[in-house]
Amino acid sequence: MRINKYLAQAGIASRRKAEDLIKSGKVKVNGKVITELATDIKPTDSVAVENNYVNVNNGFVYYKLNKPKGYISSASDEKGRKTVLELLRGVHTRVFPIGRLDYDTEGLLLLTNDGDLTNIITKPNSEIEKTYVATILGKISDDEIKKLCSGVDIGGYITKPCSAVKTEETETTTKLKITITEGKNRQVRKMLAAINKEIKFLKRVQIGEIHLGGLSRGEYAKLNSKEMKYINKIKSN
Repeated sequence: MRINKYLAQAGIASRRKAEDLIKSGKVKVNGKVITELATDIKPTDSVAVENNYVNVNNGFVYYKLNKPKGYISSASDEKGRKTVLELLRGVHTRVFPIGRLDYDTEGLLLLTNDGDLTNIITKPNSEIEKTYVATILGKISDDEIKKLCSGVDIGGYITKPCSAVKTEETETTTKLKITITEGKNRQVRKMLAAINKEIKFLKRVQIGEIHLGGLSRGEYAKLNSKEMKYINKIKSN
């Protein structure tokens, strides 16, 4: 698709005004200023006007949700438990969660109708970082943190190296920030159980470059332009 048509379909301007934007050097494709009106835009290209990411509406929608405890990351549940889709009351497009957070875990969950993105983020070798904040009972030693980071056995599987730092400590609890690059079922819980630590509270706060931000429990929002630029980047790799 020609760049002027792309910008018009993205709702930025008419084709003629889009040409003026291009000629004036206000349009970037994949981070580089372009002034050639004949430039063709591919689906994997990143386009920005005055440094603001734009995208043609392709029918895909992308949301982030602060999942509370007591909800399952599924479209339905045979046991009749509440699902995260019940929290998306204003979303009329059928979406599904990317990956899962277990019933008792809170925090960042992405939802979309883009199957390609789901495959990219959830495939075993994606290497996309997921960051959690865990509050555990008792204390944790430096040696135990090193063991956690080097990889532990979570039931016949040795986890990949990760990062873990102690951020807060009281007489009865310790708070850790843990970043992993894989997503086995209940992985963080199993990793901490492997070094005999009991979790009091667990929350995911980041996936790749997408942060939970200021969303309250149960609140959701569309991904913003910066977050969409990241989505476009990982889809084009």
